[in-house]
Amino acid sequence: MRKFGAWFVLGLLPLGSLAWADSEHGSGAAAAASQEIRRGEKLATFGGCHDCHTPKVMTARGPALDKSRLLSGFPAQQALPPVPADTIGPDKWGALATNDLTAWTGPWGTSFAANLTPDPTGLGPWTLRAFIRAMRSGKHLGGGRDILPPMPWFNMAALSDAELKALFAYLKSVKPISNRVPEPIPPK
Repeated sequence: MRKFGAWFVLGLLPLGSLAWADSEHGSGAAAAASQEIRRGEKLATFGGCHDCHTPKVMTARGPALDKSRLLSGFPAQQALPPVPADTIGPDKWGALATNDLTAWTGPWGTSFAANLTPDPTGLGPWTLRAFIRAMRSGKHLGGGRDILPPMPWFNMAALSDAELKALFAYLKSVKPISNRVPEPIPPK
């Protein structure tokens, strides 16, 4: 297993709204379900879900999606590199990210990109209702711990229920990958 031993130093950037209008119409239940999944895939792509939730492999052009682990989140067996001393603070950088962009450290502590696949270690046990509540409230499972940066849940909250339903349908349609992502680490 390749370990990423460096952090990218980044400032948090505001992310735009993820609204999407899809005018395609299918017929029949299977066509409607397929259309909803395609719409959800477009939302996930436009919304940058793979940017954090898909581990990366390093290439000559920088990090690229590891297509064998799409949307599986921070690799649970991966060790975190140490945070350089005196790097994060009000007058310093806003965040550090692992080279594969699945773990982030900032004033909030360390957050790990969740496994968004339908595996039981990911979104498997989630319901559509819990997913929508989480995206609207910024709370894990719609009522648990805070969803931490860099996850733009506040932008996801701008999506309609139909758009969130399509996104959820897409996430439930991807290949399940067993990967129990660690809980966030509070700031020191």
